[in-house]
Amino acid sequence: MLLALHKPYGVLSQFTPEPGSRWRTLAEFGLPPRTYALGRLDADSEGLLLLSDEAGLNSRLLDPAAAHPREYWAQVERIPTAEALARLAGGVRIGGQPTRPCAVRRLDPAPALPPRDPPVRVRLTVPDCWISLVLTEGKNRQVRRMAAAVGHPVLRLIRVRVGGLALDGLAPGRWRELTAAERAAVFAR
Repeated sequence: MLLALHKPYGVLSQFTPEPGSRWRTLAEFGLPPRTYALGRLDADSEGLLLLSDEAGLNSRLLDPAAAHPREYWAQVERIPTAEALARLAGGVRIGGQPTRPCAVRRLDPAPALPPRDPPVRVRLTVPDCWISLVLTEGKNRQVRRMAAAVGHPVLRLIRVRVGGLALDGLAPGRWRELTAAERAAVFAR
């Protein structure tokens, strides 16, 4: 079984709470027994999270050698220049390690998304914009660290696609089992 969940902000990508954590867990979403998250999204990130009860899918999706694409939309502070976007696309150094090149573009107009709870802070004197990044690796907090490395801190981060499967139409906190065609799309490059 392969499931798609629109993970809301403030939810850990696990079923067991961390001691003393303020974050919610996947246990509250009524997911089928014996499922586990394929990969993760940080509690302060949102979007498409896949879950399964099948061993082996995790490595199939997350092994860097597979170069499996994942698309993220990031709301960033300030408007990135063409040079900043080119630096992101070429790969930057985070934690002393280079990131792989990726596809980057500005999203103009900004995507229509459900509001976040709590809302993203608004600074009247600092503009923001949305960018899309398509990565084939998954270092810890990679999108946030990459954007910060080029001077554009992330305000909101949403994973919108894994392989050929998009988040389209799945409301925050909702999940569903994937069809055979959708399952195949997940593994498409």
